[in-house]
Amino acid sequence: MKRILLIILITFPTLSFGQANKFYRKALRTIDSEEKIKLLDEAISLDPSHLDAYFQRALAKNDLGDFSGAIIDYSKIILNKPDPDSYFNRGNSRFSLKDFIGAKNDYAKAYELDPNFIDALYSLACVKYDLQEYKEAIKDFNKILKIAPNFPEVYMLRAASYKALDMPKTALKDYMLAIYISPNANTYYNRGVFYLEINNYSKAIKDLTRSLRYNNNNTFAHFYRGAAHLISGKHDKAIEDFTNALAIDSMDFDALLGLALTYYKINDISNAKLNLKKANSILSVEDDVISTEQYENTYWFQNQHHFFLNNLNALEKNLEN
Repeated sequence: MKRILLIILITFPTLSFGQANKFYRKALRTIDSEEKIKLLDEAISLDPSHLDAYFQRALAKNDLGDFSGAIIDYSKIILNKPDPDSYFNRGNSRFSLKDFIGAKNDYAKAYELDPNFIDALYSLACVKYDLQEYKEAIKDFNKILKIAPNFPEVYMLRAASYKALDMPKTALKDYMLAIYISPNANTYYNRGVFYLEINNYSKAIKDLTRSLRYNNNNTFAHFYRGAAHLISGKHDKAIEDFTNALAIDSMDFDALLGLALTYYKINDISNAKLNLKKANSILSVEDDVISTEQYENTYWFQNQHHFFLNNLNALEKNLEN
Protein backbone atom coordinates (compact mmCIF):
# COMPACT_ATOMS: atom_id res chain seq x y z
CA MET A 1 0.00 0.00 0.00
CA LYS A 2 2.79 2.35 0.88
CA ARG A 3 4.45 1.62 -2.47
CA ILE A 4 1.31 2.52 -4.44
CA LEU A 5 0.97 5.82 -2.56
CA LEU A 6 4.62 6.58 -3.24
CA ILE A 7 4.13 6.04 -6.98
CA ILE A 8 1.11 8.35 -6.97
CA LEU A 9 3.00 11.08 -5.13
CA ILE A 10 5.86 10.91 -7.59
CA THR A 11 3.89 10.72 -10.83
CA PHE A 12 1.04 13.17 -10.11
CA PRO A 13 3.11 16.36 -10.54
CA THR A 14 4.55 14.98 -13.76
CA LEU A 15 1.08 14.24 -15.11
CA SER A 16 -0.14 17.72 -14.13
CA PHE A 17 2.84 19.33 -15.85
CA GLY A 18 2.19 17.31 -18.99
CA GLN A 19 -1.50 18.26 -19.02
CA ALA A 20 -0.59 21.89 -18.39
CA ASN A 21 1.71 21.86 -21.41
CA LYS A 22 -1.06 20.38 -23.57
CA PHE A 23 -3.35 23.28 -22.70
CA TYR A 24 -0.45 25.71 -23.22
CA ARG A 25 0.41 24.35 -26.67
CA LYS A 26 -3.25 24.39 -27.67
CA ALA A 27 -3.51 28.01 -26.52
CA LEU A 28 -0.58 28.99 -28.74
CA ARG A 29 -2.37 27.56 -31.77
CA THR A 30 -5.58 29.54 -31.34
CA ILE A 31 -6.01 33.09 -32.63
CA ASP A 32 -9.08 33.78 -30.46
CA SER A 33 -7.82 35.75 -27.45
CA GLU A 34 -10.73 34.78 -25.19
CA GLU A 35 -10.31 31.10 -25.99
CA LYS A 36 -6.57 31.45 -25.48
CA ILE A 37 -7.10 32.88 -22.00
CA LYS A 38 -9.42 30.00 -21.01
CA LEU A 39 -6.85 27.44 -22.15
CA LEU A 40 -4.07 29.24 -20.31
CA ASP A 41 -6.25 29.41 -17.19
CA GLU A 42 -6.40 25.63 -17.34
CA ALA A 43 -2.65 25.36 -17.80
CA ILE A 44 -1.96 27.65 -14.85
CA SER A 45 -4.47 25.87 -12.59
CA LEU A 46 -2.59 22.62 -13.26
CA ASP A 47 0.85 24.20 -13.01
CA PRO A 48 0.87 27.52 -11.07
CA SER A 49 4.60 27.90 -11.79
CA HIS A 50 4.12 27.89 -15.59
CA LEU A 51 5.61 31.34 -16.26
CA ASP A 52 5.29 31.05 -20.05
CA ALA A 53 1.55 30.54 -19.61
CA TYR A 54 1.35 33.70 -17.48
CA PHE A 55 3.24 35.61 -20.17
CA GLN A 56 0.99 34.43 -23.00
CA ARG A 57 -2.12 35.11 -20.91
CA ALA A 58 -0.87 38.61 -20.22
CA LEU A 59 -0.39 39.21 -23.96
CA ALA A 60 -3.93 37.98 -24.65
CA LYS A 61 -5.40 40.15 -21.89
CA ASN A 62 -3.54 43.16 -23.25
CA ASP A 63 -4.94 42.46 -26.73
CA LEU A 64 -8.46 42.46 -25.26
CA GLY A 65 -7.85 45.76 -23.48
CA ASP A 66 -7.60 44.20 -20.02
CA PHE A 67 -4.43 46.12 -19.22
CA SER A 68 -4.80 45.76 -15.45
CA GLY A 69 -5.15 41.98 -15.78
CA ALA A 70 -2.08 41.88 -18.02
CA ILE A 71 -0.08 43.86 -15.46
CA ILE A 72 -0.98 41.35 -12.75
CA ASP A 73 0.27 38.44 -14.87
CA TYR A 74 3.49 40.20 -15.85
CA SER A 75 4.06 41.08 -12.18
CA LYS A 76 3.75 37.43 -11.18
CA ILE A 77 6.52 36.57 -13.65
CA ILE A 78 8.70 39.46 -12.46
CA LEU A 79 8.34 38.38 -8.83
CA ASN A 80 9.50 34.86 -9.68
CA LYS A 81 11.96 35.34 -12.52
CA PRO A 82 12.42 38.94 -13.71
CA ASP A 83 13.25 39.31 -17.39
CA PRO A 84 13.45 42.22 -19.89
CA ASP A 85 10.41 41.16 -21.97
CA SER A 86 8.09 41.02 -18.96
CA TYR A 87 9.21 44.47 -17.77
CA PHE A 88 8.87 45.88 -21.30
CA ASN A 89 5.39 44.45 -21.85
CA ARG A 90 4.22 45.51 -18.41
CA GLY A 91 5.47 48.98 -19.32
CA ASN A 92 3.31 48.88 -22.46
CA SER A 93 0.23 47.92 -20.44
CA ARG A 94 0.93 50.65 -17.90
CA PHE A 95 1.40 53.15 -20.71
CA SER A 96 -2.02 52.15 -22.09
CA LEU A 97 -3.48 53.03 -18.68
CA LYS A 98 -1.64 56.39 -18.83
CA ASP A 99 0.55 55.35 -15.90
CA PHE A 100 3.54 57.05 -17.49
CA ILE A 101 5.73 56.94 -14.38
CA GLY A 102 5.14 53.21 -13.99
CA ALA A 103 5.80 52.67 -17.69
CA LYS A 104 9.02 54.68 -17.51
CA ASN A 105 10.29 52.60 -14.58
CA ASP A 106 9.49 49.34 -16.39
CA TYR A 107 11.12 50.41 -19.67
CA ALA A 108 14.20 51.53 -17.73
CA LYS A 109 14.40 48.17 -15.95
CA ALA A 110 14.00 46.27 -19.25
CA TYR A 111 16.86 48.26 -20.77
CA GLU A 112 18.98 47.81 -17.64
CA LEU A 113 18.57 44.03 -17.87
CA ASP A 114 19.30 44.02 -21.61
CA PRO A 115 21.38 46.97 -22.91
CA ASN A 116 20.76 45.72 -26.46
CA PHE A 117 16.98 46.06 -26.07
CA ILE A 118 16.58 49.09 -28.37
CA ASP A 119 12.77 48.95 -28.35
CA ALA A 120 12.86 49.38 -24.57
CA LEU A 121 15.22 52.36 -24.89
CA TYR A 122 13.03 53.91 -27.60
CA SER A 123 9.89 53.47 -25.47
CA LEU A 124 11.74 54.91 -22.47
CA ALA A 125 12.73 57.98 -24.49
CA CYS A 126 9.17 58.42 -25.77
CA VAL A 127 7.58 58.22 -22.33
CA LYS A 128 10.13 60.72 -21.02
CA TYR A 129 9.05 63.00 -23.86
CA ASP A 130 5.39 62.53 -22.85
CA LEU A 131 6.36 63.41 -19.27
CA GLN A 132 8.02 66.58 -20.60
CA GLU A 133 11.42 65.35 -19.44
CA TYR A 134 12.89 66.66 -22.66
CA LYS A 135 16.58 66.78 -21.70
CA GLU A 136 16.51 63.18 -20.49
CA ALA A 137 14.57 62.11 -23.58
CA ILE A 138 17.22 63.70 -25.82
CA LYS A 139 19.96 61.72 -24.05
CA ASP A 140 18.11 58.48 -24.83
CA PHE A 141 17.40 59.52 -28.43
CA ASN A 142 21.13 60.21 -28.80
CA LYS A 143 21.94 56.67 -27.64
CA ILE A 144 19.52 55.21 -30.17
CA LEU A 145 20.94 57.26 -33.04
CA LYS A 146 24.46 56.07 -32.28
CA ILE A 147 23.22 52.53 -32.88
CA ALA A 148 20.61 53.23 -35.58
CA PRO A 149 21.49 56.54 -37.31
CA ASN A 150 18.92 56.10 -40.09
CA PHE A 151 15.82 56.26 -37.87
CA PRO A 152 13.74 59.28 -39.03
CA GLU A 153 11.13 58.95 -36.26
CA VAL A 154 13.85 59.44 -33.64
CA TYR A 155 15.14 62.57 -35.37
CA MET A 156 11.60 64.00 -35.42
CA LEU A 157 11.02 63.23 -31.74
CA ARG A 158 14.39 64.70 -30.80
CA ALA A 159 13.51 67.74 -32.89
CA ALA A 160 10.23 68.13 -31.00
CA SER A 161 12.18 67.88 -27.73
CA TYR A 162 14.60 70.59 -28.86
CA LYS A 163 11.67 72.78 -29.87
CA ALA A 164 10.07 72.30 -26.44
CA LEU A 165 13.39 73.47 -24.94
CA ASP A 166 13.22 76.59 -27.15
CA MET A 167 16.06 75.44 -29.42
CA PRO A 168 14.39 75.90 -32.83
CA LYS A 169 17.62 75.97 -34.89
CA THR A 170 18.74 72.63 -33.47
CA ALA A 171 15.24 71.25 -33.93
CA LEU A 172 15.22 72.31 -37.58
CA LYS A 173 18.47 70.41 -38.22
CA ASP A 174 16.83 67.21 -36.98
CA TYR A 175 13.71 67.74 -39.10
CA MET A 176 15.99 68.21 -42.12
CA LEU A 177 17.91 65.02 -41.30
CA ALA A 178 14.63 63.09 -41.04
CA ILE A 179 13.60 64.30 -44.50
CA TYR A 180 17.06 63.58 -45.92
CA ILE A 181 16.84 59.99 -44.68
CA SER A 182 13.20 59.45 -45.64
CA PRO A 183 11.33 62.11 -47.66
CA ASN A 184 7.70 61.10 -47.16
CA ALA A 185 4.29 62.38 -46.07
CA ASN A 186 5.15 62.13 -42.38
CA THR A 187 8.56 63.81 -42.40
CA TYR A 188 7.39 66.72 -44.57
CA TYR A 189 4.24 67.04 -42.46
CA ASN A 190 6.18 67.32 -39.21
CA ARG A 191 8.58 69.91 -40.56
CA GLY A 192 5.65 71.82 -42.08
CA VAL A 193 3.87 71.98 -38.72
CA PHE A 194 7.14 73.07 -37.12
CA TYR A 195 7.49 75.93 -39.63
CA LEU A 196 3.89 76.93 -38.89
CA GLU A 197 4.63 76.98 -35.15
CA ILE A 198 7.60 79.32 -35.64
CA ASN A 199 5.49 81.54 -37.95
CA ASN A 200 7.33 80.74 -41.16
CA TYR A 201 4.13 80.39 -43.16
CA SER A 202 5.59 80.22 -46.68
CA LYS A 203 7.86 77.28 -45.79
CA ALA A 204 5.03 75.64 -43.85
CA ILE A 205 2.85 75.78 -46.97
CA LYS A 206 5.61 74.27 -49.13
CA ASP A 207 6.23 71.35 -46.78
CA LEU A 208 2.56 70.63 -46.17
CA THR A 209 1.96 70.70 -49.93
CA ARG A 210 4.75 68.13 -50.36
CA SER A 211 3.23 66.01 -47.60
CA LEU A 212 -0.18 66.09 -49.27
CA ARG A 213 1.35 64.94 -52.57
CA TYR A 214 2.33 61.75 -50.78
CA ASN A 215 -0.93 61.46 -48.82
CA ASN A 216 -3.88 63.64 -49.72
CA ASN A 217 -6.09 62.11 -47.02
CA ASN A 218 -4.35 63.73 -44.07
CA THR A 219 -7.00 66.02 -42.64
CA PHE A 220 -4.45 67.69 -40.33
CA ALA A 221 -2.17 68.59 -43.26
CA HIS A 222 -5.11 70.23 -45.07
CA PHE A 223 -6.08 72.10 -41.91
CA TYR A 224 -2.59 73.36 -41.06
CA ARG A 225 -1.95 74.46 -44.61
CA GLY A 226 -5.30 76.25 -44.48
CA ALA A 227 -4.22 78.01 -41.29
CA ALA A 228 -0.96 79.10 -42.94
CA HIS A 229 -2.86 80.34 -46.00
CA LEU A 230 -5.37 82.26 -43.85
CA ILE A 231 -2.71 84.02 -41.77
CA SER A 232 -0.80 84.77 -44.98
CA GLY A 233 -3.90 86.42 -46.42
CA LYS A 234 -4.47 83.76 -49.13
CA HIS A 235 -8.15 83.45 -48.38
CA ASP A 236 -9.33 81.44 -51.39
CA LYS A 237 -6.69 78.79 -50.77
CA ALA A 238 -7.53 78.75 -47.05
CA ILE A 239 -11.20 78.09 -47.84
CA GLU A 240 -10.19 75.26 -50.17
CA ASP A 241 -7.96 73.65 -47.53
CA PHE A 242 -10.49 73.92 -44.69
CA THR A 243 -13.18 72.53 -46.97
CA ASN A 244 -10.93 69.59 -47.88
CA ALA A 245 -10.25 68.93 -44.20
CA LEU A 246 -13.99 68.87 -43.50
CA ALA A 247 -14.58 66.50 -46.41
CA ILE A 248 -12.38 64.01 -44.56
CA ASP A 249 -13.64 64.85 -41.05
CA SER A 250 -16.94 66.71 -40.89
CA MET A 251 -16.54 67.17 -37.10
CA ASP A 252 -13.30 69.13 -37.40
CA PHE A 253 -14.34 72.19 -35.37
CA ASP A 254 -10.96 73.86 -35.96
CA ALA A 255 -11.54 73.72 -39.73
CA LEU A 256 -15.03 75.17 -39.22
CA LEU A 257 -13.59 77.97 -37.11
CA GLY A 258 -10.98 78.49 -39.83
CA LEU A 259 -13.73 78.84 -42.40
CA ALA A 260 -15.64 81.26 -40.14
CA LEU A 261 -12.55 83.42 -39.72
CA THR A 262 -11.68 83.30 -43.43
CA TYR A 263 -15.19 84.22 -44.58
CA TYR A 264 -15.19 87.05 -42.05
CA LYS A 265 -11.90 88.34 -43.48
CA ILE A 266 -13.42 88.51 -46.98
CA ASN A 267 -16.57 90.12 -45.55
CA ASP A 268 -18.82 87.14 -46.27
CA ILE A 269 -20.64 87.48 -42.95
CA SER A 270 -23.39 85.01 -43.82
CA ASN A 271 -20.97 82.11 -44.35
CA ALA A 272 -18.87 83.26 -41.40
CA LYS A 273 -21.90 83.01 -39.10
CA LEU A 274 -22.93 79.66 -40.56
CA ASN A 275 -19.55 78.02 -39.95
CA LEU A 276 -19.16 79.57 -36.53
CA LYS A 277 -22.56 78.17 -35.58
CA LYS A 278 -21.53 74.69 -36.79
CA ALA A 279 -18.29 74.86 -34.80
CA ASN A 280 -20.15 76.08 -31.70
CA SER A 281 -22.57 73.18 -32.00
CA ILE A 282 -19.72 70.65 -31.93
CA LEU A 283 -17.98 72.50 -29.09
CA SER A 284 -21.28 72.89 -27.17
CA VAL A 285 -20.89 76.67 -27.20
CA GLU A 286 -24.17 78.56 -26.82
CA ASP A 287 -24.47 81.27 -29.45
CA ASP A 288 -25.92 83.80 -27.02
CA VAL A 289 -23.31 83.25 -24.28
CA ILE A 290 -20.00 83.20 -26.19
CA SER A 291 -16.83 83.55 -24.12
CA THR A 292 -13.28 83.03 -25.28
CA GLU A 293 -12.62 80.36 -22.62
CA GLN A 294 -15.12 78.09 -24.37
CA TYR A 295 -12.62 77.79 -27.22
CA GLU A 296 -9.62 76.91 -25.03
CA ASN A 297 -9.30 73.41 -26.52
CA THR A 298 -9.09 74.64 -30.10
CA TYR A 299 -5.99 75.10 -32.21
CA TRP A 300 -6.85 78.75 -32.72
CA PHE A 301 -7.06 79.59 -29.02
CA GLN A 302 -3.90 77.68 -28.14
CA ASN A 303 -1.67 78.57 -31.09
CA GLN A 304 -3.03 81.69 -32.79
CA HIS A 305 -4.44 83.38 -29.71
CA HIS A 306 -4.13 87.05 -30.66
CA PHE A 307 -5.27 86.55 -34.26
CA PHE A 308 -8.19 84.39 -33.15
CA LEU A 309 -9.50 86.63 -30.37
CA ASN A 310 -9.31 89.82 -32.43
CA ASN A 311 -11.27 88.32 -35.31
CA LEU A 312 -13.68 86.37 -33.10
CA ASN A 313 -14.59 89.51 -31.15
CA ALA A 314 -15.21 91.38 -34.39
CA LEU A 315 -17.31 88.49 -35.70
CA GLU A 316 -19.31 88.38 -32.46
CA LYS A 317 -20.29 92.01 -32.93
CA ASN A 318 -21.75 91.07 -36.31
CA LEU A 319 -23.72 88.26 -34.66
CA GLU A 320 -25.38 90.78 -32.40
CA ASN A 321 -26.60 92.84 -35.38
